[in-house]
Amino acid sequence: MKDIKNLDIAGKRVFIRCDFNVPKDEFGNITDDRRIRSALQTIRYCIDRECKIILASHYERPEPGQYEERFSLAPVAKRLHTLLKIKNEIYMANDVVGEDARSKAEKLQGGDILLLENLRYEAGETSNDIDFAKKLADFADFYVNDAFGACHRKHASIHAITQFFDKDHKAVGFLMEKEINFFSKVIENPVRPFVAVVGGSKVSGKLQALTNLIEKVDKVIIGGGMAFTFLKAQGHEIGNSLVEDELIDEAKAIMEKATQNGVKFYLPVDIVVAPEFSENTTVKFLPTQEIPKGWMGLDIGPASSRLFREALNDAQTIIWNGPMGVYEMDRFSKGSIAMSHNIAQTHATTIVGGGDTADVVNKAGDADEMTFVSTGGGASLKLIEGEELPGLEALK
Repeated sequence: MKDIKNLDIAGKRVFIRCDFNVPKDEFGNITDDRRIRSALQTIRYCIDRECKIILASHYERPEPGQYEERFSLAPVAKRLHTLLKIKNEIYMANDVVGEDARSKAEKLQGGDILLLENLRYEAGETSNDIDFAKKLADFADFYVNDAFGACHRKHASIHAITQFFDKDHKAVGFLMEKEINFFSKVIENPVRPFVAVVGGSKVSGKLQALTNLIEKVDKVIIGGGMAFTFLKAQGHEIGNSLVEDELIDEAKAIMEKATQNGVKFYLPVDIVVAPEFSENTTVKFLPTQEIPKGWMGLDIGPASSRLFREALNDAQTIIWNGPMGVYEMDRFSKGSIAMSHNIAQTHATTIVGGGDTADVVNKAGDADEMTFVSTGGGASLKLIEGEELPGLEALK
């Protein structure tokens, strides 16, 4: 794949696919602009070369054809202008490929920026429609994909659009290049000991990633809801905790494979349990062997946090994907926050998968202490699984 530095873009029209799918509060205010800040390097590079810049992104999942204000990218345009610190206005289109977008694109001068409305307002985006992709391609002379968080999806602005640009007119942006380099180099050639910390709610979403990691790491630490499938596979009573009974055999196979490969496999030794899924419910801290029937585990306990910290002490490379509990509720966030602090305090190269894991790191205030925080949870997981990403394949 080419990167943007290999393209002759000076003074040309450049279409940049970004990932501006940022969280907002109930009033529409952006609460975390990390994904916008991550795109700045590529955008500034184009501004410096007097390009006419068209930015495009999706935001959440609106019903196609229904332009609802809560799904608009208008707040992103404002935040982008603040972060870029440029005199030029950032033009905001009222549609995606309609009359307003086309007329504003035609008026762009060198260094100007036009942000198209939410790509998912158009049904053709998620269906990878070739006609819609052609309309997007008509905006520009060059195509740059800097949306790592969406490149595992076969959508029109990521996949079909590349058919309209030859190899000298399409490339990855700086963010995408950084993401790919970190994950591929770390997974293929890590400094050891190499530790994988895997959490989140379900084994099914991370089964292939775990299977792949067992072949590459020295230690695996399991937390979150997925831990209960492994605990049940070991014969423990897990009460009403989240479990995937159909994957118990796979969980056993992963643990057996770890033993065969000499990989140390860590599971929680104590659990924060409650009779119901609620912020105000009664909680108990119990060893994993003593989870009562009718109760559910919602976080790892303090003894597990200490055990995991010891397991991380000699690590030289750590990859973390998935929280240790229901971190959205303060009462059940302590295990995830402790894991973030423990990883941040090591001297290892630390790579944090995006999504929920990045949210935990931000909540813990540890983002600056991590070597790299990915902008894409699903995409980083696919890379760990060893899968081809449609957005990258289309650029080869």
